[in-house]
Amino acid sequence: MELISEPAYNGFMDITTPKNRYHDAPRAADFTIDQAWDTYSAAEHDRWDRLFRRQKEVMRGRACTAALKAMAALELSPSGIPDMGRLSDRLEKITGWRVVPVAELVPDDIFFDHLANRRFPAGAFIRPEAEFDYLQEPDIFHDIFGHVPMLADPAFADFMEAYGKGGQRAMGLGQLHNLARLYWYTVEFGLIREDAGLRIYGAGILSSPQETVFSLEDESPNRIAFDVKRLMRTKYIIDDFQQTYFVIDSFEALLDACYADFGSVYSEVKGLADYEAHEIATDDHVIHRGTHAYFDRKAGHG
Repeated sequence: MELISEPAYNGFMDITTPKNRYHDAPRAADFTIDQAWDTYSAAEHDRWDRLFRRQKEVMRGRACTAALKAMAALELSPSGIPDMGRLSDRLEKITGWRVVPVAELVPDDIFFDHLANRRFPAGAFIRPEAEFDYLQEPDIFHDIFGHVPMLADPAFADFMEAYGKGGQRAMGLGQLHNLARLYWYTVEFGLIREDAGLRIYGAGILSSPQETVFSLEDESPNRIAFDVKRLMRTKYIIDDFQQTYFVIDSFEALLDACYADFGSVYSEVKGLADYEAHEIATDDHVIHRGTHAYFDRKAGHG
């Protein structure tokens, strides 16, 4: 999710390309499509380049070390939309993962099967110029710039595979909503503690200029130490900045938490009341207690 307001249009408008050029593309049984890389327009490649340059500058000193190193290793750059096949060849040599193009969000069972087999389904379309600064559904910039670099980190790559296998089990137990919260607060909106301070690894933040700054530097949100059971009981916001960010100490610790038997975790949280997105629990390890000033202003309370 991206929520940014500054204008970025530089006159390179493409009004002929529909919002999702792959809407009617033939899909395989696993919902993958042909990226048809050679059909991207000059305007679409230019849009990728401008998104890339802007976000790479904003994430300087804010993105986690693993993401920055991976971008270099994967040769991600402002030189046009990446060819997922070529990108996958580089990624596979590092952690065994591949990136597969899809037209839009895929069903849960398909998504988990891809992850469990080290395939990351990435949206192949790039946002239209009119939505350069705000997009709710994941496009190729969100998925490739935000998600793929982290898949080059061995521990995080293992975590994502374990998450896919855990998702298959959660569906059978009727606990998918709990596991979805784990993905949201880690893979999409997670922070990590490094020697230099808190840094970002969540793709939803890494691909959003304003939330990159907000998540680390604004006084409004809570920043709380990661705890699986706490996180699985916490609601989240899908159309604005997060009111709470959870902080891990390492990707190895995150992997260990995901390798645990979630069956017992599900039993413990089942039937317990959920926490609202802004709430602080009595036993939280609070790194920063938010002022909620941003959210109060939006609600007309300040």
